[in-house]
Order: sequence, then structure tokens, then C-alpha cells
Amino acid sequence: MLKKMISAALAVLLCATSLLNATGCTATNAGKSAQDSKTTQTSANDGKKTTVEFWYAGGKTAVGVIQDIVDKYNKSQDKYEVKTVTQADYDETYQKLQAAIAGNSAPDLVLLSPSAARTLDEKNLLADLNEYTKKDDTFNKDDLISAFYSQGTNDKGGQFALPAYGTTQVLYYNIKAFEDAGVDPSSIKTWQDLGDAAKKIKATGKYEYGWEPMWGPDNMIDAALSNGASVFSKDGKKVTINSKQWVEVFEQFRKWIHDDKTMAIHSGGQGWEYWYDTIDDVIQNKAGGYTGSSGDQADLDFSIVQAIEQPAWSSATESKPTAGAQTMSILKSSSDAEKQGAYDFLRYFMSVDSQVEWSTTVGYVPVNKKIMEDDTYQKYLEDHPQAVVPFNQAKHASIYPVDPTNGQVHDALKVAADKVEIDNVPAKEALDEAQKTAQAALDAVNK
Repeated sequence: MLKKMISAALAVLLCATSLLNATGCTATNAGKSAQDSKTTQTSANDGKKTTVEFWYAGGKTAVGVIQDIVDKYNKSQDKYEVKTVTQADYDETYQKLQAAIAGNSAPDLVLLSPSAARTLDEKNLLADLNEYTKKDDTFNKDDLISAFYSQGTNDKGGQFALPAYGTTQVLYYNIKAFEDAGVDPSSIKTWQDLGDAAKKIKATGKYEYGWEPMWGPDNMIDAALSNGASVFSKDGKKVTINSKQWVEVFEQFRKWIHDDKTMAIHSGGQGWEYWYDTIDDVIQNKAGGYTGSSGDQADLDFSIVQAIEQPAWSSATESKPTAGAQTMSILKSSSDAEKQGAYDFLRYFMSVDSQVEWSTTVGYVPVNKKIMEDDTYQKYLEDHPQAVVPFNQAKHASIYPVDPTNGQVHDALKVAADKVEIDNVPAKEALDEAQKTAQAALDAVNK
């Protein structure tokens, strides 16, 4: 590790280039030394396991479960040894990975968001996993939920990532609050139904709020897509985030929060503070429910709450909330043996047994559809029916489109959401401004 750190420092000093365009350094001894040290270590261990370095992040529970799966994998075979390095969060993983790439000390396998992985793929820094799946008789892409699998493909047919697990936001309702208000959870077919339920729950006088959306644009993006909205025009030249479908949704959330006061959000604080404050309100019987991640299931008491899918926006539309994936990618700079080992572990993580352990312990959506054929998982679902809710929702979910502006469109929506949810700015005003900002970013890319 010390050798790697020294090598990385030398590489940065000798090559004053951008983080992801450091290929000019590879001819120098300093640029080669970090990767060479890894190769030398592997060569020196002939007859022993090839070391595969894996970087990832996650919550406390998730980190522990991933490490448990790694430990089981290492014991299951005698060819590869996966060594883990945990990061504080997904963003830090990506930031440190860029620095490691510049210093030629990158790991072999990394857990990233699809957008981060796509950026690296566009710079030709990731291995094409088609090279491995085509030789793998056990791999069948149809075994994977398409909404997750497709997020690791590029427009040239390359596969720069495979899904490790998925997430989608569902409705967690307080059982007692719904009973007190006389609301049948199965009656929530539209967001308008949920708005009416929130009004009834608050009217009981027992709860501060009927419902708590999660701070940020994601809940409203989900609802807008379920209202037939799009982010870009069909030709990809125009940002469409101020269409009537978007304005209708954002304005209705503004009314629920500020005019009717039947809904509320927690915002600000450090890290995930706002998220856990929202959960606490529901668990402590202060609110009738909230919209949260499938990954929350490890932190919830299902004797108090239960889960249902996000509804359609109205009776004239279909439920189409987004489903996202966290994906695993293999670095192109790794040796052939390290890349093969990384792929071998990736496939182990995607196996039914590993997905059962992951999903039942952490709550994120399994990516392998064959999990539904597993007796252990079926028995789990009998006692934990909430676990199948995000899985079923993911099968008809939307995929947030690839953003050529590297996230600037989503950033504009985030600003608009704050104006609507926190500052009580009319939705059309907030979204018109967001559209101008986002369109300028898209025009700059297209030029």
C-alpha cells in the first residue's frame, strides 16, 4: 500500500495532466510503477490466489453484508482473493477513483452509479464486459431485470457495467394512521388518492402530517414520469422539464406542502440526516407515511409500517417511477488475471444465493429475476411481503435518461424542487428557470 501511495504521488508530480487524461504518463517509470508493483506481487505469488482489489461504499448494514459476501467468495474457491476498500459514499468512491486512475493505482473492480461508470467508459477506461459474458455459459441477460441491466450498456453495444443491485422509491405507510383515517392502502391507485388520504390522516388530529415526500427532486420526477412527462425531446435537442406534465406535478406538491399543509419535507442537515428524520416521523406516529428507498427496509419496523408501490399520477396515466442501479465495473488497466477475477466475483455477487442474502438483509432490489424461484427467498417473502414491492415496481419502472450534460439537467431540477418544496415558488416559475439553465447546458454540449 505504501508503495502504491508513493508511486501515485510521483506520477502526479511528474505528469501535470488532467485526472482522466493521464495516459501520457504511462511511458514513464513513475507512471508504470504503481501498476507494476501490483503485477509483480501477482507474479511473486505464482500458485497462490490472484488479488483483486474492490472499492465500494454503502450504509453500515450494506457495507457489512458486502464484506460477508466477499468473505464467502474467497472461501469458495482457491484462484482469487478479493480485497475490499470501503469509501464514505458513492461520490467519494468516484472522486478517489479518478485520482487513482491518474496515479496508475486504480482498483480492479469498483461499485459506481451508472452515470459515473458511463463517464469513465466514454474515456475508454473500463473493460468491455461482453468479452467475459460471451465466454460465460452461465450468463443470460434475460435473467436480469432489464431496467437495471440496460443501465450498463453504451450506444455501441458495449457493456461497461453489470448491475449489483437496484433501487426504486416506494410508499411506506403507517398502518395505524391509515386505519385511524379509514383509508384502505389498496385504494391508493393515483397520487391524487394519496393526496386525499393525507388530508384524511391529518384531519384525525392525531398526526402532524398526512404524508412526507422525501426532500429533493426524485419523488416529483417519479410522479412527473408517471404523468407522461419526458426529460428530453425525442430528437434529444430540447430539454422538456417545463412542460405541462411537469408543471402539474410540481405545482400539486407545492399545494400539498404549503397551501393544504397536509404534506411536509425535512431538508438540510448533515449527510442523510433529513432522510432519517423523515423515517422517524413515520415510525414515531407523527406522519401517515413517506416516500423512500427500497434500501430503507433494513431500518424499518414492519409492525408499524408497510409498503405499497408508487401509483400512477392520475387515472389516465400509468405508474412509471424510476428504477436505478448501482453497478460494478472492471478497470481496463488491470491485468488479464485481475480482470478475470473481478468478473468471477461480480458474477458471484449476482448469483441467486448472494442476491438472496443481499436483498433479505439490506432491502435493496435484487437484479436477478431467478431469485423468485428460490425456496429460501419465497419463504422470506411469506413473512416479509414488503420485500417484493420494489421488485415488482422495478419491472415496470422508467429509466432516467442518459444526460449528455453530465448531470446538469438533474441539478436544475434539484434547484427547482427546492424552490417549490422549501420556498413556495410557483412551479411554472421554478421550472421555466430550470429549463433555461438546463437547455443552455445541453446546447453547449451539442455545439
